[in-house]
Amino acid sequence: MSDIIKLLPDNIANQIAAGEVVQRPASVVKELLENAIDAKATDIKLIIKESGKALIQVVDNGVGMSHIDARMCFERHATSKIRSTEDLFAIKTMGFRGEAMASIAAVGQVELKTRRQEDELGTLIQIEASEIKKQEPVSTPVGTSTCVKNLFFNVPARRNFLKSNAVEMRHIVDEFQRVALANPEVAMSLYQNDMEVYKLPAGKLSKRVVGIFGKKYQDQMAACEETTDLLRVHGYVGKPEFARKTRGEQFFFVNNRFIKSNYLNHAVMTAFEQLLSEGSFPFYTLFIEIDPRHIDINVHPTKTEIKFDDERTVYAVVRAAVKQALGTHNIAPAIDFSHDVNFASFRPQNSPPEQSGKAAERDYAQFKTFERKTNASHWEKLYEGLKTEISQQEESNRQMEIHPETQSTITLGSAANSISERTPVAKPEKSYFQIHKKYIATQVKSGLMLIAQQPAHERILYEKFLDHISRRNGASQQALFPQTLKLNAADFALVHDIQAELNAIGFEFADFGDHSIVINGVPADLKSVNEKALFEGFIEQFKLNQSELSISNDENIARAIAKRSSIKVGSTLSAEEMSSIIDQLFACKSPNYSPDGRKTTFILELDKIDQFFN
Repeated sequence: MSDIIKLLPDNIANQIAAGEVVQRPASVVKELLENAIDAKATDIKLIIKESGKALIQVVDNGVGMSHIDARMCFERHATSKIRSTEDLFAIKTMGFRGEAMASIAAVGQVELKTRRQEDELGTLIQIEASEIKKQEPVSTPVGTSTCVKNLFFNVPARRNFLKSNAVEMRHIVDEFQRVALANPEVAMSLYQNDMEVYKLPAGKLSKRVVGIFGKKYQDQMAACEETTDLLRVHGYVGKPEFARKTRGEQFFFVNNRFIKSNYLNHAVMTAFEQLLSEGSFPFYTLFIEIDPRHIDINVHPTKTEIKFDDERTVYAVVRAAVKQALGTHNIAPAIDFSHDVNFASFRPQNSPPEQSGKAAERDYAQFKTFERKTNASHWEKLYEGLKTEISQQEESNRQMEIHPETQSTITLGSAANSISERTPVAKPEKSYFQIHKKYIATQVKSGLMLIAQQPAHERILYEKFLDHISRRNGASQQALFPQTLKLNAADFALVHDIQAELNAIGFEFADFGDHSIVINGVPADLKSVNEKALFEGFIEQFKLNQSELSISNDENIARAIAKRSSIKVGSTLSAEEMSSIIDQLFACKSPNYSPDGRKTTFILELDKIDQFFN
C-alpha cells in the first residue's frame, strides 16, 4: 500500500492560508496599508474600484525594497520582523507573520513596483495565483505601489460570497479609518471609482478625527489622559449629548494596533453610567501604550483580539481615564426633578420582560417560516356578529330598566344608568381611542384589540417601500425649500452606492460639492417630515442594520426608512388616522409583526376581562 500523506503544493497551501488572511477586499486593504506604515511612509494613497473587486491599489513613499526583498515578500512566512522567539514578545509593528503578500498573490493578480532611495532603478513583479509572471527593472518613484486586480478571480466560489458593493466598501472605509486614526502623522487619501472620498493631511489626532468624521466633532470631544507604571491611556471621548444610536465610531488601539475588546468597552460604558439614554453609544478613540511583554497579539488571525496579562488593572485605568475626562469637562449626571418617586411605575410580576433585539429577530425568523397571508377581508371578520351582540346588550339593559322586578340584583336609579326611549341603539361602527399615545384600542367580536402604533406603522411603511424599490415606482414630494446636508466621506460614498434604490422610493437629491447633497424631495408616503433629519436618521439606521443583520440592501433601505419615519410613541392621532393605520395594517402581507419582529396587535379576550371582575 502506497503512502497517502503528502506535502501540499505551494499554490494550494497559499490558497488555504488566504482563506484566513484574505476574507474580503477590506482584508487586502488592511494588510497593504499596514505594510506602508511599517515602511515608514509619510504619504499613503488608497485607490479602489468596484469596492475592491476590480482594483485595490496602495501607493506609499516609504523606504521601498531591493529586488531580492521584493521577490522574497511573496514567499510564505518571509518577514523582516522576526529573528528569534523573543521577538514574538516585543512586536510593535503591524505585519509580522509573513503570510499577507503570499496569501494575496494566491487569490489575485498582483503587480508590485518598488524602489529604494539608494537605487537608480526599481523592481517590477507581476504574479498571479502564486505564479511569477514577470520580474524586471523599472523606473518608479521611491516607495512602493502594490496593485491587486480581480480578487478571487481563481476562486469563483469565494467571489460569489462577497456582499454588495455598498457593504464591501463600508468594510474598506472602516479599515482605512482605523489605520488613519492610528497614524495621524501620516497623510492619507482614499479614492473610490476616481472620486475622492478622503484627503487627510498629516497633523494631530484631533484634526484627524475631524477630518474623518466631520467638523461637528470639534465641539463634542473631551481629551482623555491617564498614565500609570503599567500603561498610558490617551485620546478623546465624545460628550454624552452627542451620543448616537450606532456604536460604529468607537476605537481602541493598543500600541497603535486597532483591537476589539468587549471588556474594555464595558469599562468605558461604566464610566458613562447615568450620562447616556438607553440605546445610545458615545464616540471614543482611545490609545493604550503598554510594554509588549504584557500582551499577546498573536491570538487571532486578523490580529484584532489581544490578551493582557493583567486585565483588571487595564480595565480600572481605562475606566478612571474616561471618568476623569468627563469630570474635567464638567459633565456629570443630572438630577431628574420631574420624576416623582411616590408614583413609580411598576410591572406585574408575571409580565415577561421585553425581548432583546436578537430574540426579536429570532422570533421574526420563525414567524417568517410559518407566515400567514392576511388581508383586509380578515380584518372585517373580527367585527362579524358585533352588531347583534351590541343590539342584544342594549335591549337587555332596556328591559332591566322597564321590568326591574325580574332582576335578582338591585339597580339604583341614576341618569347614568337610564336609557331614553328616544336614544337610538348603538351602531357597530369601528371606534378607536389611544392609550397613553402608544396604543390604539378598538372593540372586536372576541374582546378588545390593542394595536402598537409605532410597530404597526413600521410594518405598513416597510411593505410600501419594499414594493416601490422592486417596482421602481415611488412618488416624490418636492421640498418647498430644499435642504443641504453635509456628510462625512464614508456616508457620502454609501449614499451614492444606494442612490438608485433611494430614487426608486421617492428621494430626490443631488451633489452639492464637498461631500454635501441637496435634498429636493422625499417619498410622498411621508407627511410633514424634516427632510434633513429624516435623511440623517436613515443613514444611521441603515449602518446599524448593516452591522447587526444579514439582509439585502433593498430590505435594509425599506427597514431603515420605515423605522425612522414611522409614527412615534407620544404622537397624538385623530380618529381618521387611527382608522387608516388599522385598515392599512390588515392589508399588509404580514400584519402581525413589525419588520424587526415585534408584535403589532394583541387581543384581550372578553372572558379574560370578565375574570378581572369575578
